[in-house]
Amino acid sequence: MPAAPRIAPSVLFTPQEWAPFQRRSAWAGPLLVAHCWAVIALAVAAGVVLPWLIPLCVMIVGARQLGLAILMHEAAHGGLSRSPRLNDFLGHWLCATPIGASLAAYRPYHLTHHRFVQQAEDPDLMLSAPFPVSPASLRRKLIRDLTGQTFFKQRVLLPLAQRRSTVPREAAHDYESIVTGRSVLPFLIFNAVLLAGFVAAGVWWAFFVLWLLPMATWFPMVTRLRNIAEHACVEGSAVDPFRAARTTRAAWWERAFIAPYWVNFHAEHHLFMHVPCWKLPRLHRAIHARPQAAAMAVSPGYLDVIRTATRRPA
Repeated sequence: MPAAPRIAPSVLFTPQEWAPFQRRSAWAGPLLVAHCWAVIALAVAAGVVLPWLIPLCVMIVGARQLGLAILMHEAAHGGLSRSPRLNDFLGHWLCATPIGASLAAYRPYHLTHHRFVQQAEDPDLMLSAPFPVSPASLRRKLIRDLTGQTFFKQRVLLPLAQRRSTVPREAAHDYESIVTGRSVLPFLIFNAVLLAGFVAAGVWWAFFVLWLLPMATWFPMVTRLRNIAEHACVEGSAVDPFRAARTTRAAWWERAFIAPYWVNFHAEHHLFMHVPCWKLPRLHRAIHARPQAAAMAVSPGYLDVIRTATRRPA
């Protein structure tokens, strides 16, 4: 099983240039988790006070639920805290559990992805291999996301199938199963406590409209867009470390509604996976000051990614 090609930081940077990217912060990770929950709370409050804002709030909450998944991903790399115990506590209980994931299940799965990115052994290969697809095919996928069909499959059908041992053997590394089909009991307990809080506040309906509805609609859709943007239709991704993933230059509205917490800098993340997410913009600028950056796949935005992913080869 050949591992994915890699480069050492010394290929691009002197030890002095590389040193800032190695330093971990004691406070940045916890603050990002707090920020994510604060945005969710403010969006929920805005939807309760001003119901005409509910569609906007659903998009904001769904994007920050993806933000929780991104911060779980950061914890999988040990990036949320210098303390392994605090890193895993934040990553599991405050990021993974609320969205139905498990840090313990996700970490080995995701590190295998890094080791074999775009190789036959890459467990995420199923997310990028089907592309490009027709515009109609992508449209059907997005409709399934926005109408709750993807949510129902991931949160109801997969757990039931696993309990009945009917999941086929080849689905053992299925992304949906690892990321959202496990840790069912902690997910249910967390959400029961959250529902109790909404009931106590006298806004029981807000749990369903401003927490569960975003999770059933916007969250699956932006998760799909994230997955497409990261690896789909990147030529040479299996052999060139500079093309292992795509970076997408995200506008402010894309960062707010599609790609929070610098997840769009995915090419830089795959080059140097232990650089904390909040340092990825700086790493992007540093790499692009070198001639090697010309080989990297960089998209000007998510609309361009969609066009690329739905463009049939000539």
